[in-house]
Amino acid sequence: MKQIVEFAKEFYKDEILDYTTYSYLSDKTKDPDLKKMLRDIACIEKTHAQFWKDFLEKRGENVPEISYSKFRLFLLSLLSRVINPVFVVSFLELGEAGAIRKYYSFLKKGSVNKDEKEKIKKIIIDEIEHETIFAKETEKLGVSNIRDFVLGMNDGLVEILGVVTGLSAVYTNNPFIVAVSGLIVGIAGALSMGIGAFISVRSQRQVNEGIKEKLEIIFDIRPEKALEDFQDKLINTGIPKELAEEISYKLGKEKSSLKKLLVEDVTENEIKSGLFTGFAYLIGVLFPVLPYFITFSSLVALVLAVISAGVALSIVAIVISVLSGINMKKKILEMVLTAFLAAGLSYGFGTLMQSIFGINID
Repeated sequence: MKQIVEFAKEFYKDEILDYTTYSYLSDKTKDPDLKKMLRDIACIEKTHAQFWKDFLEKRGENVPEISYSKFRLFLLSLLSRVINPVFVVSFLELGEAGAIRKYYSFLKKGSVNKDEKEKIKKIIIDEIEHETIFAKETEKLGVSNIRDFVLGMNDGLVEILGVVTGLSAVYTNNPFIVAVSGLIVGIAGALSMGIGAFISVRSQRQVNEGIKEKLEIIFDIRPEKALEDFQDKLINTGIPKELAEEISYKLGKEKSSLKKLLVEDVTENEIKSGLFTGFAYLIGVLFPVLPYFITFSSLVALVLAVISAGVALSIVAIVISVLSGINMKKKILEMVLTAFLAAGLSYGFGTLMQSIFGINID
Protein backbone atom coordinates (compact mmCIF):
# COMPACT_ATOMS: atom_id res chain seq x y z
CA MET A 1 0.00 0.00 0.00
CA LYS A 2 2.80 2.42 0.92
CA GLN A 3 4.57 1.86 -2.42
CA ILE A 4 1.34 2.49 -4.35
CA VAL A 5 0.82 5.78 -2.51
CA GLU A 6 4.39 6.90 -3.21
CA PHE A 7 3.96 6.14 -6.92
CA ALA A 8 0.69 8.08 -6.95
CA LYS A 9 2.38 11.10 -5.35
CA GLU A 10 5.12 11.04 -7.99
CA PHE A 11 2.55 10.76 -10.76
CA TYR A 12 0.65 13.73 -9.32
CA LYS A 13 3.82 15.86 -9.19
CA ASP A 14 4.76 14.95 -12.77
CA GLU A 15 1.32 15.77 -14.13
CA ILE A 16 1.12 19.11 -12.33
CA LEU A 17 4.58 20.08 -13.60
CA ASP A 18 3.60 19.07 -17.13
CA TYR A 19 0.42 21.13 -16.86
CA THR A 20 2.42 24.15 -15.68
CA THR A 21 5.04 23.73 -18.39
CA TYR A 22 2.62 23.38 -21.29
CA SER A 23 0.51 26.27 -20.02
CA TYR A 24 3.60 28.46 -19.73
CA LEU A 25 4.81 27.57 -23.24
CA SER A 26 1.32 28.14 -24.60
CA ASP A 27 1.30 31.65 -23.18
CA LYS A 28 4.72 32.37 -24.68
CA THR A 29 3.95 30.96 -28.14
CA LYS A 30 2.73 33.28 -30.90
CA ASP A 31 1.69 30.57 -33.36
CA PRO A 32 -2.11 30.26 -32.81
CA ASP A 33 -2.27 26.57 -33.83
CA LEU A 34 0.63 25.59 -31.60
CA LYS A 35 -0.77 27.73 -28.78
CA LYS A 36 -4.10 25.87 -28.96
CA MET A 37 -2.39 22.48 -29.14
CA LEU A 38 -0.27 23.20 -26.06
CA ARG A 39 -3.26 24.59 -24.18
CA ASP A 40 -5.34 21.49 -24.98
CA ILE A 41 -2.56 19.17 -23.81
CA ALA A 42 -2.12 21.26 -20.65
CA CYS A 43 -5.81 20.78 -19.86
CA ILE A 44 -5.48 17.03 -20.30
CA GLU A 45 -2.45 16.96 -17.98
CA LYS A 46 -4.48 18.91 -15.41
CA THR A 47 -7.20 16.26 -15.63
CA HIS A 48 -4.58 13.56 -15.02
CA ALA A 49 -3.30 15.43 -11.98
CA GLN A 50 -6.83 15.72 -10.61
CA PHE A 51 -7.24 11.94 -10.91
CA TRP A 52 -4.11 11.30 -8.83
CA LYS A 53 -5.20 13.91 -6.31
CA ASP A 54 -8.55 12.14 -5.88
CA PHE A 55 -6.73 8.80 -5.78
CA LEU A 56 -4.65 9.97 -2.81
CA GLU A 57 -7.49 11.66 -0.96
CA LYS A 58 -9.65 8.52 -1.18
CA ARG A 59 -6.90 6.70 0.69
CA GLY A 60 -6.58 9.38 3.35
CA GLU A 61 -3.21 10.58 2.07
CA ASN A 62 -1.95 14.16 1.93
CA VAL A 63 -1.53 15.60 -1.55
CA PRO A 64 2.11 16.72 -1.97
CA GLU A 65 2.89 20.40 -2.42
CA ILE A 66 4.45 21.35 -5.72
CA SER A 67 7.42 23.71 -5.94
CA TYR A 68 8.08 25.41 -9.26
CA SER A 69 11.52 26.39 -10.51
CA LYS A 70 11.40 29.94 -11.86
CA PHE A 71 14.77 29.38 -13.48
CA ARG A 72 13.42 26.33 -15.33
CA LEU A 73 10.47 28.31 -16.67
CA PHE A 74 12.80 31.14 -17.70
CA LEU A 75 15.06 28.64 -19.50
CA LEU A 76 12.08 27.11 -21.29
CA SER A 77 10.93 30.56 -22.36
CA LEU A 78 14.41 31.42 -23.64
CA LEU A 79 14.74 28.17 -25.58
CA SER A 80 11.28 28.54 -27.11
CA ARG A 81 12.36 31.91 -28.53
CA VAL A 82 15.68 30.64 -29.89
CA ILE A 83 14.33 27.41 -31.40
CA ASN A 84 10.85 26.25 -32.38
CA PRO A 85 8.77 25.46 -29.26
CA VAL A 86 7.91 22.06 -30.73
CA PHE A 87 11.53 21.04 -30.26
CA VAL A 88 11.46 22.29 -26.69
CA VAL A 89 8.35 20.25 -25.98
CA SER A 90 9.93 17.23 -27.66
CA PHE A 91 12.78 17.63 -25.20
CA LEU A 92 10.30 17.69 -22.34
CA GLU A 93 8.53 14.64 -23.72
CA LEU A 94 11.67 12.57 -23.06
CA GLY A 95 10.17 11.44 -19.80
CA GLU A 96 6.89 10.34 -21.36
CA ALA A 97 8.16 6.95 -22.55
CA GLY A 98 9.37 6.18 -19.04
CA ALA A 99 6.13 7.50 -17.54
CA ILE A 100 4.07 5.26 -19.80
CA ARG A 101 6.04 2.22 -18.66
CA LYS A 102 5.57 3.24 -15.02
CA TYR A 103 1.84 3.74 -15.52
CA TYR A 104 1.55 0.38 -17.23
CA SER A 105 3.49 -1.36 -14.44
CA PHE A 106 1.32 0.39 -11.86
CA LEU A 107 -1.78 -0.71 -13.75
CA LYS A 108 -0.69 -4.34 -13.70
CA LYS A 109 0.67 -4.53 -10.16
CA GLY A 110 -1.12 -1.79 -8.26
CA SER A 111 -4.10 -2.45 -6.03
CA VAL A 112 -6.76 -0.37 -7.80
CA ASN A 113 -10.46 -0.85 -8.46
CA LYS A 114 -12.08 -1.34 -11.86
CA ASP A 115 -13.00 2.33 -12.34
CA GLU A 116 -9.48 3.48 -11.46
CA LYS A 117 -8.00 0.94 -13.87
CA GLU A 118 -10.07 2.34 -16.73
CA LYS A 119 -8.99 5.89 -15.91
CA ILE A 120 -5.31 4.88 -15.75
CA LYS A 121 -5.71 3.20 -19.14
CA LYS A 122 -7.12 6.46 -20.46
CA ILE A 123 -4.11 8.35 -19.05
CA ILE A 124 -1.72 5.96 -20.81
CA ILE A 125 -3.56 6.45 -24.12
CA ASP A 126 -3.44 10.24 -23.65
CA GLU A 127 0.32 10.19 -23.05
CA ILE A 128 0.89 8.04 -26.14
CA GLU A 129 -1.25 10.44 -28.18
CA HIS A 130 0.84 13.37 -26.93
CA GLU A 131 3.99 11.65 -28.19
CA THR A 132 2.31 11.04 -31.55
CA ILE A 133 1.17 14.66 -31.86
CA PHE A 134 4.65 16.05 -31.25
CA ALA A 135 6.24 13.41 -33.47
CA LYS A 136 4.06 14.63 -36.35
CA GLU A 137 4.81 18.29 -35.62
CA THR A 138 8.57 17.73 -35.46
CA GLU A 139 8.41 15.68 -38.66
CA LYS A 140 6.84 18.67 -40.42
CA LEU A 141 9.85 20.73 -39.36
CA GLY A 142 12.29 18.32 -40.98
CA VAL A 143 13.39 16.42 -37.89
CA SER A 144 14.18 13.37 -40.01
CA ASN A 145 16.87 15.43 -41.77
CA ILE A 146 18.22 16.58 -38.43
CA ARG A 147 18.34 12.96 -37.29
CA ASP A 148 20.35 11.98 -40.40
CA PHE A 149 22.70 14.89 -39.84
CA VAL A 150 23.26 14.03 -36.18
CA LEU A 151 23.93 10.36 -36.90
CA GLY A 152 26.26 11.20 -39.80
CA MET A 153 28.18 13.66 -37.66
CA ASN A 154 28.45 11.07 -34.90
CA ASP A 155 29.96 8.54 -37.33
CA GLY A 156 32.61 11.00 -38.47
CA LEU A 157 33.45 12.09 -34.95
CA VAL A 158 33.86 8.60 -33.48
CA GLU A 159 35.78 7.13 -36.41
CA ILE A 160 38.26 9.98 -36.76
CA LEU A 161 38.73 10.23 -32.99
CA GLY A 162 39.95 6.63 -33.17
CA VAL A 163 42.26 7.49 -36.07
CA VAL A 164 43.93 10.52 -34.46
CA THR A 165 44.21 8.74 -31.12
CA GLY A 166 46.07 5.82 -32.71
CA LEU A 167 48.36 8.17 -34.66
CA SER A 168 49.07 10.22 -31.52
CA ALA A 169 50.86 7.22 -30.03
CA VAL A 170 53.18 7.16 -33.05
CA TYR A 171 53.68 10.86 -33.81
CA THR A 172 53.84 12.14 -30.23
CA ASN A 173 55.73 15.33 -31.12
CA ASN A 174 54.30 15.98 -34.56
CA PRO A 175 50.61 16.83 -34.21
CA PHE A 176 50.53 18.41 -37.67
CA ILE A 177 51.05 15.03 -39.34
CA VAL A 178 48.29 13.59 -37.15
CA ALA A 179 46.00 16.47 -38.13
CA VAL A 180 46.65 16.14 -41.86
CA SER A 181 46.36 12.35 -41.74
CA GLY A 182 43.10 12.55 -39.80
CA LEU A 183 41.74 15.14 -42.22
CA ILE A 184 42.64 12.99 -45.25
CA VAL A 185 40.96 9.95 -43.72
CA GLY A 186 37.99 12.12 -42.74
CA ILE A 187 37.53 13.53 -46.25
CA ALA A 188 37.79 10.04 -47.71
CA GLY A 189 35.21 8.84 -45.18
CA ALA A 190 32.88 11.75 -45.99
CA LEU A 191 33.08 10.95 -49.71
CA SER A 192 32.48 7.28 -48.99
CA MET A 193 29.47 8.02 -46.77
CA GLY A 194 28.02 10.52 -49.26
CA ILE A 195 28.43 8.20 -52.25
CA GLY A 196 27.04 5.31 -50.19
CA ALA A 197 23.94 7.32 -49.29
CA PHE A 198 23.51 8.42 -52.92
CA ILE A 199 23.74 4.85 -54.25
CA SER A 200 21.49 3.49 -51.49
CA VAL A 201 18.64 5.94 -52.11
CA ARG A 202 19.01 5.74 -55.90
CA SER A 203 19.08 1.92 -55.87
CA GLN A 204 16.00 1.76 -53.66
CA ARG A 205 14.18 4.14 -55.98
CA GLN A 206 15.14 2.07 -59.05
CA VAL A 207 14.06 -1.17 -57.38
CA ASN A 208 10.71 0.35 -56.40
CA GLU A 209 10.16 1.74 -59.88
CA GLY A 210 10.81 -1.72 -61.30
CA ILE A 211 8.33 -3.29 -58.87
CA LYS A 212 5.72 -0.64 -59.70
CA GLU A 213 6.15 -1.30 -63.40
CA LYS A 214 5.61 -5.03 -62.82
CA LEU A 215 2.55 -4.28 -60.70
CA GLU A 216 1.07 -2.19 -63.51
CA ILE A 217 1.44 -5.18 -65.83
CA ILE A 218 0.02 -7.59 -63.23
CA PHE A 219 -2.96 -5.31 -62.52
CA ASP A 220 -3.66 -5.05 -66.24
CA ILE A 221 -3.28 -8.76 -67.06
CA ARG A 222 -4.08 -10.58 -63.80
CA PRO A 223 -5.22 -8.29 -60.94
CA GLU A 224 -6.05 -11.24 -58.68
CA LYS A 225 -2.30 -12.05 -58.55
CA ALA A 226 -1.57 -8.67 -56.90
CA LEU A 227 -4.32 -9.32 -54.38
CA GLU A 228 -2.84 -12.74 -53.62
CA ASP A 229 0.59 -11.18 -52.97
CA PHE A 230 -0.93 -8.58 -50.65
CA GLN A 231 -2.94 -11.26 -48.85
CA ASP A 232 0.22 -13.33 -48.31
CA LYS A 233 1.93 -10.27 -46.82
CA LEU A 234 -0.90 -9.78 -44.36
CA ILE A 235 -0.87 -13.43 -43.34
CA ASN A 236 2.93 -13.33 -42.84
CA THR A 237 2.50 -10.45 -40.39
CA GLY A 238 0.24 -12.63 -38.22
CA ILE A 239 -3.19 -11.50 -39.43
CA PRO A 240 -5.68 -14.41 -39.55
CA LYS A 241 -6.34 -15.78 -43.02
CA GLU A 242 -10.06 -14.96 -42.95
CA LEU A 243 -9.38 -11.32 -42.03
CA ALA A 244 -6.59 -11.06 -44.63
CA GLU A 245 -8.98 -12.30 -47.30
CA GLU A 246 -11.61 -9.75 -46.27
CA ILE A 247 -9.12 -6.86 -46.32
CA SER A 248 -7.74 -7.96 -49.70
CA TYR A 249 -11.25 -8.20 -51.14
CA LYS A 250 -12.19 -4.70 -49.95
CA LEU A 251 -8.96 -3.21 -51.36
CA GLY A 252 -9.33 -5.04 -54.66
CA LYS A 253 -10.95 -2.09 -56.38
CA GLU A 254 -8.53 0.49 -54.94
CA LYS A 255 -5.49 -0.09 -57.16
CA SER A 256 -3.63 3.05 -56.10
CA SER A 257 -3.98 2.26 -52.39
CA LEU A 258 -2.92 -1.33 -52.95
CA LYS A 259 0.21 -0.24 -54.81
CA LYS A 260 1.21 2.02 -51.93
CA LEU A 261 0.81 -0.86 -49.49
CA LEU A 262 2.81 -3.27 -51.66
CA VAL A 263 5.65 -0.89 -52.54
CA GLU A 264 7.35 1.66 -50.29
CA ASP A 265 7.41 5.07 -51.90
CA VAL A 266 10.88 6.63 -51.81
CA THR A 267 10.51 10.42 -51.91
CA GLU A 268 14.03 11.27 -50.74
CA ASN A 269 16.32 12.90 -53.31
CA GLU A 270 19.53 10.87 -53.74
CA ILE A 271 21.72 13.90 -54.53
CA LYS A 272 20.47 15.79 -51.49
CA SER A 273 20.87 12.70 -49.33
CA GLY A 274 24.45 12.13 -50.49
CA LEU A 275 25.53 15.74 -49.97
CA PHE A 276 23.75 15.94 -46.63
CA THR A 277 25.31 12.75 -45.28
CA GLY A 278 28.82 13.59 -46.48
CA PHE A 279 28.67 17.12 -45.04
CA ALA A 280 27.40 15.82 -41.70
CA TYR A 281 30.26 13.31 -41.53
CA LEU A 282 32.78 16.07 -42.32
CA ILE A 283 31.43 18.26 -39.52
CA GLY A 284 32.01 15.38 -37.10
CA VAL A 285 35.60 15.05 -38.36
CA LEU A 286 36.46 18.62 -37.32
CA PHE A 287 35.99 18.06 -33.57
CA PRO A 288 38.85 15.56 -33.06
CA VAL A 289 41.10 16.98 -35.82
CA LEU A 290 41.20 20.74 -35.12
CA PRO A 291 43.14 20.51 -31.79
CA TYR A 292 46.11 18.99 -33.67
CA PHE A 293 46.43 22.11 -35.83
CA ILE A 294 46.79 24.45 -32.83
CA THR A 295 49.14 22.60 -30.46
CA PHE A 296 52.81 21.54 -30.47
CA SER A 297 52.28 18.15 -28.85
CA SER A 298 50.10 15.30 -30.01
CA LEU A 299 49.42 14.27 -26.42
CA VAL A 300 48.15 17.75 -25.53
CA ALA A 301 46.08 17.79 -28.71
CA LEU A 302 44.74 14.34 -27.80
CA VAL A 303 43.44 15.62 -24.47
CA LEU A 304 41.75 18.56 -26.21
CA ALA A 305 40.35 16.25 -28.88
CA VAL A 306 38.89 13.90 -26.27
CA ILE A 307 37.28 16.82 -24.38
CA SER A 308 35.96 18.32 -27.61
CA ALA A 309 34.62 14.96 -28.77
CA GLY A 310 33.07 14.29 -25.36
CA VAL A 311 31.17 17.58 -25.40
CA ALA A 312 30.06 17.08 -29.01
CA LEU A 313 28.98 13.48 -28.36
CA SER A 314 26.99 14.60 -25.33
CA ILE A 315 25.16 17.15 -27.47
CA VAL A 316 24.56 14.50 -30.16
CA ALA A 317 23.26 12.09 -27.50
CA ILE A 318 20.85 14.74 -26.21
CA VAL A 319 19.51 15.39 -29.72
CA ILE A 320 19.12 11.65 -30.40
CA SER A 321 17.32 11.28 -27.07
CA VAL A 322 14.97 14.11 -27.94
CA LEU A 323 14.15 12.63 -31.33
CA SER A 324 13.80 9.02 -30.24
CA GLY A 325 12.41 9.42 -26.73
CA ILE A 326 15.05 7.25 -25.04
CA ASN A 327 16.65 7.95 -21.67
CA MET A 328 19.06 10.88 -22.02
CA LYS A 329 21.58 9.94 -19.31
CA LYS A 330 21.92 6.39 -20.61
CA LYS A 331 22.37 7.60 -24.19
CA ILE A 332 25.08 10.10 -23.21
CA LEU A 333 26.98 7.45 -21.23
CA GLU A 334 26.58 4.92 -24.02
CA MET A 335 27.89 7.21 -26.76
CA VAL A 336 30.69 8.86 -24.79
CA LEU A 337 31.99 5.67 -23.16
CA THR A 338 31.95 3.64 -26.39
CA ALA A 339 33.78 6.43 -28.24
CA PHE A 340 36.39 6.73 -25.49
CA LEU A 341 36.79 2.95 -25.40
CA ALA A 342 37.43 2.96 -29.15
CA ALA A 343 39.93 5.81 -28.70
CA GLY A 344 41.72 3.94 -25.88
CA LEU A 345 41.99 0.76 -27.94
CA SER A 346 43.24 2.77 -30.92
CA TYR A 347 45.93 4.42 -28.79
CA GLY A 348 46.97 1.03 -27.44
CA PHE A 349 47.16 -0.39 -30.97
CA GLY A 350 49.24 2.61 -32.10
CA THR A 351 51.64 2.11 -29.20
CA LEU A 352 51.91 -1.59 -30.05
CA MET A 353 52.72 -0.85 -33.69
CA GLN A 354 55.33 1.67 -32.60
CA SER A 355 57.00 -0.93 -30.39
CA ILE A 356 56.87 -3.74 -32.93
CA PHE A 357 58.12 -1.78 -35.95
CA GLY A 358 60.21 0.77 -34.08
CA ILE A 359 58.30 3.71 -35.50
CA ASN A 360 59.33 7.03 -33.97
CA ILE A 361 58.88 9.81 -36.47
CA ASP A 362 58.93 13.17 -34.76
